[in-house]
Amino acid sequence: MTTTIPVEVILAAGHEPVDLNNIFITSPDAAGMVAQAEVDGYPRTACAWIKGIYAATLREGIPTVIAVTQGDCAQTHAMIETLSEENVRIIPFAYPYDRDEELLRVQIERLCDHLGVSWAEAETQRERLRPLRAKVAELDRLTWRDGLVNGRENHYHQVSCSDFNGSPERFEAELDEFLATTRGRTPRESSVRIGIAGVPTIYSDLYEFIEGLDARVVLNEIQRQFTMADWVDCGLLEQYRRYTYPYQLAGRLADIRRQIDLRGIDGLIHYTQAFCFRQIQDLLLKRHLDLPVLTIEGEGPARLDARTRLRLEAFVETLVARKRH
Repeated sequence: MTTTIPVEVILAAGHEPVDLNNIFITSPDAAGMVAQAEVDGYPRTACAWIKGIYAATLREGIPTVIAVTQGDCAQTHAMIETLSEENVRIIPFAYPYDRDEELLRVQIERLCDHLGVSWAEAETQRERLRPLRAKVAELDRLTWRDGLVNGRENHYHQVSCSDFNGSPERFEAELDEFLATTRGRTPRESSVRIGIAGVPTIYSDLYEFIEGLDARVVLNEIQRQFTMADWVDCGLLEQYRRYTYPYQLAGRLADIRRQIDLRGIDGLIHYTQAFCFRQIQDLLLKRHLDLPVLTIEGEGPARLDARTRLRLEAFVETLVARKRH
């Protein structure tokens, strides 16, 4: 899939879910995937994630892609046309902009029909995933409340909830093993608490750099939404209605405000992807959040550039000084 969709339907059908974003960004040749797409004719100004998804699909021999055609990247439409030319089967899925209950129900039902499962079978998978999602929520609390999990670890385990790394059983075993290691850790202290909003970063060293300063990352906004841990007691339809990412920014803003208060966040880093329409939302985010916000932009898979490092250092120093005074 091109982003998070009702993964319960895929699991009910007995298939292995694969989030193509994760395949792309964890590849040792992520930059080569972007280059491959450009060799095939993708423009330089196309989103690097789209180019990476395209190349990952072809390299991995993915036969079927569930493409989110509304509620994610606007460039997905053109990408799936190029994949169709390569004989990849495309199943479209659209999140209704206004969270309309009936429209979303129709989309989930269509997905069930495509994969040959019933709504009841998908609900069974939702129940099966509840304890696992709750464990990831506990890992998140260990991050912001107890200081035992760092920002990179928080990011990895939460972003993995889009596809559970292909197998909920394997992922849960890995998660249990990781949680066991946190019991012997000493809580990490820092002067300021940072939240990261926006799509998962394409930079490979953002968390390590921030937490090498006098700061802790205590919120990964979109990754936390992938876990859906706040509404594990809802039915399948309501679960994906409450998921904020595909809908209006207003829902995301309300969620971010709650998390700022809950986690005692001192400043927010808003990550934006080059050539993405969501960059425009940055002005609304800054307008409606009452705390310092630093916007950084990434283009292709790489380490942080010198300019962005300097901006991050200055931002953390400003937050530290602001808190002292």
